Amino acid sequence: MMLAMSDASPSRSGTERSDRRPRALSGAQPTADSYHLGNYFGAFRQWVALQDEFEAFYFIPDLHAITVDYDPALLRERTYVAAAQMLASGVDPERSALFVQSHVPEHAQLAWVLNGITGFGEAGRMTQFKDKSSRSGTDNASVGLFTYPILMAADILVYQADKVPVGEDQRQHVELTRNLAQRFNHRFGETFTVPEAHIVKATAKIYDLQDPTSKMSGSNASHAGVVDLTDTPKQVAKKVRSAVTDSGSEIVYDPATKPGIANLLSIYSALTGRTIDDVVAEYEGQQYGHLKVALGDLLADFVGAFGDRTRELLDDKGELDRVLAAGAARAREVAAPTLELVYERSGFVRPA
Repeated sequence: MMLAMSDASPSRSGTERSDRRPRALSGAQPTADSYHLGNYFGAFRQWVALQDEFEAFYFIPDLHAITVDYDPALLRERTYVAAAQMLASGVDPERSALFVQSHVPEHAQLAWVLNGITGFGEAGRMTQFKDKSSRSGTDNASVGLFTYPILMAADILVYQADKVPVGEDQRQHVELTRNLAQRFNHRFGETFTVPEAHIVKATAKIYDLQDPTSKMSGSNASHAGVVDLTDTPKQVAKKVRSAVTDSGSEIVYDPATKPGIANLLSIYSALTGRTIDDVVAEYEGQQYGHLKVALGDLLADFVGAFGDRTRELLDDKGELDRVLAAGAARAREVAAPTLELVYERSGFVRPA
Protein backbone atom coordinates (compact mmCIF):
# COMPACT_ATOMS: atom_id res chain seq x y z
CA MET A 1 0.00 0.00 0.00
CA MET A 2 1.09 3.51 -0.63
CA LEU A 3 -0.51 6.89 -0.38
CA ALA A 4 0.55 9.93 -2.34
CA MET A 5 -0.70 13.44 -1.75
CA SER A 6 -0.23 16.71 -3.56
CA ASP A 7 -1.01 20.24 -2.53
CA ALA A 8 -2.80 22.81 -4.69
CA SER A 9 0.31 24.67 -5.78
CA PRO A 10 1.14 24.71 -9.50
CA SER A 11 3.20 21.76 -10.67
CA ARG A 12 6.54 22.54 -12.21
CA SER A 13 5.45 20.53 -15.23
CA GLY A 14 3.00 23.26 -16.16
CA THR A 15 0.23 20.68 -16.69
CA GLU A 16 -1.55 21.37 -13.41
CA ARG A 17 -4.10 24.00 -12.41
CA SER A 18 -3.16 26.22 -9.49
CA ASP A 19 -6.76 26.30 -8.27
CA ARG A 20 -7.36 22.57 -7.98
CA ARG A 21 -8.02 20.74 -4.73
CA PRO A 22 -5.12 18.90 -3.11
CA ARG A 23 -4.86 15.36 -4.40
CA ALA A 24 -4.63 11.96 -2.67
CA LEU A 25 -3.63 8.69 -4.33
CA SER A 26 -3.47 5.24 -2.80
CA GLY A 27 -3.73 1.59 -3.74
CA ALA A 28 -4.10 -1.87 -2.18
CA GLN A 29 -3.11 -5.03 -4.03
CA PRO A 30 -5.69 -7.75 -4.81
CA THR A 31 -3.39 -10.59 -3.77
CA ALA A 32 -5.73 -12.29 -1.27
CA ASP A 33 -9.33 -13.48 -1.30
CA SER A 34 -10.23 -10.66 1.05
CA TYR A 35 -8.76 -7.64 2.74
CA HIS A 36 -8.52 -7.89 6.52
CA LEU A 37 -9.17 -5.78 9.57
CA GLY A 38 -5.67 -4.27 9.48
CA ASN A 39 -6.28 -3.04 5.92
CA TYR A 40 -9.56 -1.45 6.97
CA PHE A 41 -8.24 0.46 9.99
CA GLY A 42 -4.76 1.09 8.61
CA ALA A 43 -5.82 2.34 5.18
CA PHE A 44 -9.43 2.30 4.02
CA ARG A 45 -10.83 4.28 6.90
CA GLN A 46 -8.20 6.96 6.24
CA TRP A 47 -9.13 6.95 2.54
CA VAL A 48 -12.76 7.68 3.41
CA ALA A 49 -11.77 10.57 5.69
CA LEU A 50 -9.68 12.16 2.91
CA GLN A 51 -12.50 12.31 0.36
CA ASP A 52 -13.93 15.67 1.42
CA GLU A 53 -10.61 17.50 1.61
CA PHE A 54 -8.78 15.90 -1.33
CA GLU A 55 -9.30 15.08 -4.97
CA ALA A 56 -9.00 11.37 -4.26
CA PHE A 57 -7.74 8.61 -6.56
CA TYR A 58 -7.86 5.05 -5.19
CA PHE A 59 -6.70 2.14 -7.30
CA ILE A 60 -6.34 -1.63 -7.34
CA PRO A 61 -2.72 -2.40 -8.39
CA ASP A 62 -3.29 -5.47 -10.55
CA LEU A 63 -0.08 -4.78 -12.51
CA HIS A 64 1.89 -5.08 -9.27
CA ALA A 65 0.01 -8.27 -8.42
CA ILE A 66 1.40 -10.18 -11.41
CA THR A 67 5.04 -9.78 -10.38
CA VAL A 68 4.72 -13.09 -8.47
CA ASP A 69 3.06 -16.38 -9.41
CA TYR A 70 -0.69 -15.94 -9.75
CA ASP A 71 -3.83 -17.49 -11.21
CA PRO A 72 -5.54 -15.29 -13.84
CA ALA A 73 -9.10 -16.31 -12.92
CA LEU A 74 -8.34 -15.76 -9.25
CA LEU A 75 -6.79 -12.35 -9.92
CA ARG A 76 -9.89 -11.30 -11.86
CA GLU A 77 -12.23 -12.33 -9.04
CA ARG A 78 -10.02 -10.79 -6.35
CA THR A 79 -9.99 -7.51 -8.27
CA TYR A 80 -13.78 -7.38 -8.13
CA VAL A 81 -13.75 -8.30 -4.44
CA ALA A 82 -11.19 -5.55 -3.81
CA ALA A 83 -13.38 -2.97 -5.55
CA ALA A 84 -16.47 -4.11 -3.65
CA GLN A 85 -14.68 -3.99 -0.29
CA MET A 86 -13.28 -0.53 -0.96
CA LEU A 87 -16.79 0.68 -1.75
CA ALA A 88 -18.18 -1.13 1.31
CA SER A 89 -15.54 0.69 3.39
CA GLY A 90 -17.06 4.02 2.35
CA VAL A 91 -15.11 5.01 -0.76
CA ASP A 92 -17.68 7.10 -2.64
CA PRO A 93 -17.36 7.02 -6.46
CA GLU A 94 -19.11 10.39 -6.60
CA ARG A 95 -16.29 11.96 -4.57
CA SER A 96 -13.36 9.70 -5.50
CA ALA A 97 -11.98 7.99 -8.58
CA LEU A 98 -11.87 4.24 -7.92
CA PHE A 99 -10.11 2.34 -10.69
CA VAL A 100 -8.02 -0.66 -11.69
CA GLN A 101 -4.36 0.11 -12.40
CA SER A 102 -4.33 -1.69 -15.76
CA HIS A 103 -7.28 0.44 -16.91
CA VAL A 104 -5.00 3.50 -16.83
CA PRO A 105 -2.19 2.55 -19.27
CA GLU A 106 -0.21 5.68 -18.38
CA HIS A 107 1.06 3.89 -15.24
CA ALA A 108 2.81 1.18 -17.27
CA GLN A 109 3.84 3.54 -20.09
CA LEU A 110 5.54 5.93 -17.69
CA ALA A 111 7.18 3.02 -15.88
CA TRP A 112 8.84 1.94 -19.13
CA VAL A 113 10.32 5.41 -19.63
CA LEU A 114 11.57 5.41 -16.04
CA ASN A 115 13.12 1.96 -16.58
CA GLY A 116 15.34 3.62 -19.16
CA ILE A 117 16.88 6.00 -16.63
CA THR A 118 17.16 3.56 -13.70
CA GLY A 119 20.50 1.89 -13.03
CA PHE A 120 20.58 -1.90 -12.61
CA GLY A 121 22.56 -1.59 -9.39
CA GLU A 122 20.18 1.09 -8.15
CA ALA A 123 17.19 -1.21 -8.61
CA GLY A 124 19.08 -4.13 -7.11
CA ARG A 125 19.60 -2.27 -3.84
CA MET A 126 15.87 -2.22 -3.07
CA THR A 127 15.54 -4.13 0.20
CA GLN A 128 12.01 -5.36 -0.48
CA PHE A 129 13.19 -7.14 -3.63
CA LYS A 130 15.98 -8.76 -1.62
CA ASP A 131 13.51 -9.85 1.07
CA LYS A 132 10.90 -11.27 -1.33
CA SER A 133 13.35 -12.90 -3.71
CA SER A 134 15.19 -14.57 -0.85
CA ARG A 135 12.17 -16.81 -0.23
CA SER A 136 12.46 -18.65 -3.55
CA GLY A 137 15.87 -17.51 -4.74
CA THR A 138 16.86 -14.68 -7.06
CA ASP A 139 16.91 -16.99 -10.11
CA ASN A 140 13.22 -17.70 -9.59
CA ALA A 141 12.21 -14.07 -9.01
CA SER A 142 10.57 -12.27 -11.93
CA VAL A 143 11.96 -9.21 -13.67
CA GLY A 144 8.64 -7.61 -12.76
CA LEU A 145 9.39 -8.07 -9.06
CA PHE A 146 12.82 -6.52 -9.65
CA THR A 147 11.30 -3.45 -11.36
CA TYR A 148 8.32 -3.23 -8.99
CA PRO A 149 9.64 -0.02 -7.32
CA ILE A 150 9.93 1.66 -10.72
CA LEU A 151 6.27 1.00 -11.44
CA MET A 152 5.50 2.37 -7.98
CA ALA A 153 7.46 5.49 -8.87
CA ALA A 154 5.33 5.84 -12.01
CA ASP A 155 2.16 5.44 -9.92
CA ILE A 156 3.22 8.48 -7.91
CA LEU A 157 4.83 10.67 -10.57
CA VAL A 158 2.05 10.33 -13.14
CA TYR A 159 -0.22 12.24 -10.72
CA GLN A 160 2.39 14.90 -9.87
CA ALA A 161 2.18 14.15 -6.13
CA ASP A 162 4.06 16.35 -3.67
CA LYS A 163 3.96 14.19 -0.55
CA VAL A 164 3.84 10.44 -0.12
CA PRO A 165 2.69 9.32 3.33
CA VAL A 166 3.99 5.76 3.68
CA GLY A 167 5.23 3.36 6.30
CA GLU A 168 8.93 3.27 7.18
CA ASP A 169 9.35 0.13 5.04
CA GLN A 170 8.45 2.14 1.93
CA ARG A 171 10.82 5.06 2.52
CA GLN A 172 13.46 3.58 0.20
CA HIS A 173 10.94 3.36 -2.65
CA VAL A 174 10.03 7.03 -2.22
CA GLU A 175 13.73 7.92 -2.32
CA LEU A 176 14.04 6.05 -5.62
CA THR A 177 10.99 7.96 -6.91
CA ARG A 178 12.62 11.26 -5.94
CA ASN A 179 15.89 10.28 -7.62
CA LEU A 180 14.15 9.33 -10.85
CA ALA A 181 12.09 12.53 -10.92
CA GLN A 182 15.17 14.66 -10.36
CA ARG A 183 17.18 12.72 -12.94
CA PHE A 184 14.51 13.09 -15.61
CA ASN A 185 14.07 16.79 -14.82
CA HIS A 186 17.82 17.36 -15.06
CA ARG A 187 18.23 15.55 -18.37
CA PHE A 188 15.06 16.61 -20.17
CA GLY A 189 13.71 19.71 -18.44
CA GLU A 190 11.39 20.33 -15.52
CA THR A 191 8.64 17.75 -15.87
CA PHE A 192 7.89 16.03 -12.57
CA THR A 193 7.06 17.33 -9.14
CA VAL A 194 9.69 15.80 -6.82
CA PRO A 195 7.72 14.16 -3.99
CA GLU A 196 8.71 14.00 -0.35
CA ALA A 197 8.20 11.05 1.98
CA HIS A 198 5.90 11.60 4.94
CA ILE A 199 6.20 8.69 7.36
CA VAL A 200 2.79 7.76 8.71
CA LYS A 201 2.70 7.12 12.46
CA ALA A 202 -0.86 7.90 13.50
CA THR A 203 -2.81 5.10 11.83
CA ALA A 204 -4.21 2.29 13.96
CA LYS A 205 -1.85 -0.71 14.05
CA ILE A 206 -3.64 -4.04 14.19
CA TYR A 207 -1.66 -7.15 15.07
CA ASP A 208 -2.27 -10.85 14.49
CA LEU A 209 -4.59 -12.34 17.11
CA GLN A 210 -2.36 -15.42 17.43
CA ASP A 211 0.94 -13.54 17.28
CA PRO A 212 0.38 -10.04 18.68
CA THR A 213 4.00 -9.09 18.00
CA SER A 214 3.43 -9.36 14.22
CA LYS A 215 1.09 -7.12 12.26
CA MET A 216 -2.05 -8.67 10.84
CA SER A 217 -1.27 -9.79 7.29
CA GLY A 218 -2.92 -11.91 4.64
CA SER A 219 0.47 -13.49 3.93
CA ASN A 220 0.83 -14.94 7.43
CA ALA A 221 1.43 -18.70 7.42
CA SER A 222 -1.59 -19.26 9.66
CA HIS A 223 -4.85 -17.41 9.10
CA ALA A 224 -6.15 -18.19 12.58
CA GLY A 225 -5.18 -14.75 13.85
CA VAL A 226 -6.33 -12.77 10.80
CA VAL A 227 -9.83 -11.26 10.73
CA ASP A 228 -10.84 -11.16 7.07
CA LEU A 229 -13.56 -8.74 6.02
CA THR A 230 -15.34 -11.71 4.42
CA ASP A 231 -15.36 -13.79 7.62
CA THR A 232 -18.75 -14.77 9.02
CA PRO A 233 -19.80 -13.35 12.41
CA LYS A 234 -19.34 -16.84 13.90
CA GLN A 235 -15.79 -17.12 12.54
CA VAL A 236 -14.88 -13.69 13.88
CA ALA A 237 -16.25 -14.38 17.36
CA LYS A 238 -14.29 -17.66 17.48
CA LYS A 239 -11.04 -15.97 16.40
CA VAL A 240 -11.40 -13.34 19.13
CA ARG A 241 -12.21 -15.94 21.80
CA SER A 242 -9.09 -17.86 20.74
CA ALA A 243 -6.86 -14.77 20.65
CA VAL A 244 -3.55 -15.08 22.49
CA THR A 245 -3.51 -13.17 25.76
CA ASP A 246 -0.80 -12.58 28.34
CA SER A 247 0.21 -13.70 31.81
CA GLY A 248 -1.75 -12.19 34.67
CA SER A 249 -5.36 -11.08 34.49
CA GLU A 250 -5.34 -7.29 34.74
CA ILE A 251 -6.66 -5.44 31.70
CA VAL A 252 -4.09 -2.71 31.05
CA TYR A 253 -2.61 -1.22 27.90
CA ASP A 254 1.05 -2.18 27.84
CA PRO A 255 2.28 -3.30 24.39
CA ALA A 256 5.70 -4.24 25.76
CA THR A 257 4.59 -6.70 28.45
CA LYS A 258 0.98 -7.41 27.43
CA PRO A 259 0.95 -7.30 23.60
CA GLY A 260 -2.08 -9.60 23.33
CA ILE A 261 -4.37 -7.49 25.52
CA ALA A 262 -2.93 -4.27 24.07
CA ASN A 263 -3.91 -5.49 20.58
CA LEU A 264 -7.46 -6.30 21.67
CA LEU A 265 -7.78 -2.88 23.31
CA SER A 266 -6.49 -1.19 20.15
CA ILE A 267 -9.06 -3.01 18.02
CA TYR A 268 -11.84 -2.15 20.50
CA SER A 269 -10.79 1.51 20.46
CA ALA A 270 -10.54 1.66 16.66
CA LEU A 271 -13.92 -0.03 16.24
CA THR A 272 -15.82 2.18 18.68
CA GLY A 273 -13.94 5.47 18.34
CA ARG A 274 -13.36 5.53 22.10
CA THR A 275 -9.95 6.14 23.62
CA ILE A 276 -7.99 3.19 24.93
CA ASP A 277 -8.04 4.77 28.40
CA ASP A 278 -11.84 4.78 28.32
CA VAL A 279 -11.94 1.11 27.35
CA VAL A 280 -9.44 0.16 30.06
CA ALA A 281 -11.50 2.05 32.64
CA GLU A 282 -14.68 0.22 31.59
CA TYR A 283 -13.06 -3.18 32.10
CA GLU A 284 -11.17 -2.37 35.29
CA GLY A 285 -11.34 -5.33 37.64
CA GLN A 286 -12.77 -7.68 35.00
CA GLN A 287 -11.19 -10.75 33.41
CA TYR A 288 -9.71 -11.14 29.93
CA GLY A 289 -12.73 -13.22 28.96
CA HIS A 290 -15.13 -10.31 29.50
CA LEU A 291 -13.16 -8.14 27.08
CA LYS A 292 -12.97 -10.93 24.52
CA VAL A 293 -16.71 -11.60 24.57
CA ALA A 294 -17.58 -7.91 24.18
CA LEU A 295 -15.02 -7.36 21.41
CA GLY A 296 -16.12 -10.55 19.65
CA ASP A 297 -19.72 -9.32 19.58
CA LEU A 298 -18.70 -5.88 18.29
CA LEU A 299 -16.48 -7.32 15.57
CA ALA A 300 -19.10 -9.90 14.55
CA ASP A 301 -21.66 -7.14 14.03
CA PHE A 302 -19.19 -5.02 12.06
CA VAL A 303 -17.93 -7.80 9.80
CA GLY A 304 -21.45 -9.17 9.32
CA ALA A 305 -22.74 -5.83 8.02
CA PHE A 306 -19.58 -5.31 5.96
CA GLY A 307 -19.92 -8.74 4.37
CA ASP A 308 -23.57 -8.14 3.50
CA ARG A 309 -22.69 -4.89 1.72
CA THR A 310 -19.76 -6.53 -0.11
CA ARG A 311 -21.93 -9.39 -1.39
CA GLU A 312 -24.61 -6.93 -2.49
CA LEU A 313 -22.02 -5.07 -4.58
CA LEU A 314 -20.55 -8.28 -6.04
CA ASP A 315 -24.01 -9.40 -7.15
CA ASP A 316 -24.00 -6.54 -9.69
CA LYS A 317 -20.65 -6.71 -11.45
CA GLY A 318 -22.05 -4.63 -14.26
CA GLU A 319 -22.36 -1.72 -11.84
CA LEU A 320 -18.85 -2.39 -10.51
CA ASP A 321 -17.56 -2.26 -14.09
CA ARG A 322 -19.34 1.09 -14.57
CA VAL A 323 -17.81 2.54 -11.39
CA LEU A 324 -14.32 1.33 -12.31
CA ALA A 325 -14.59 2.65 -15.88
CA ALA A 326 -15.71 6.07 -14.65
CA GLY A 327 -12.85 6.12 -12.12
CA ALA A 328 -10.30 5.22 -14.80
CA ALA A 329 -11.60 7.99 -17.05
CA ARG A 330 -11.16 10.54 -14.24
CA ALA A 331 -7.67 9.21 -13.47
CA ARG A 332 -6.62 9.47 -17.12
CA GLU A 333 -7.65 13.14 -17.16
CA VAL A 334 -4.71 13.66 -14.78
CA ALA A 335 -2.31 10.95 -15.94
CA ALA A 336 -2.56 11.49 -19.71
CA PRO A 337 -1.23 15.09 -19.78
CA THR A 338 1.72 14.05 -17.63
CA LEU A 339 2.59 11.17 -19.95
CA GLU A 340 2.16 13.35 -23.04
CA LEU A 341 4.65 15.85 -21.61
CA VAL A 342 7.07 13.02 -20.73
CA TYR A 343 6.85 11.62 -24.26
CA GLU A 344 7.43 15.06 -25.79
CA ARG A 345 10.42 15.72 -23.52
CA SER A 346 11.79 12.23 -24.25
CA GLY A 347 11.98 12.98 -27.96
CA PHE A 348 9.24 10.64 -29.17
CA VAL A 349 7.51 11.60 -32.42
CA ARG A 350 3.89 12.16 -31.47
CA PRO A 351 1.02 10.93 -33.67
CA ALA A 352 -0.17 13.50 -36.19
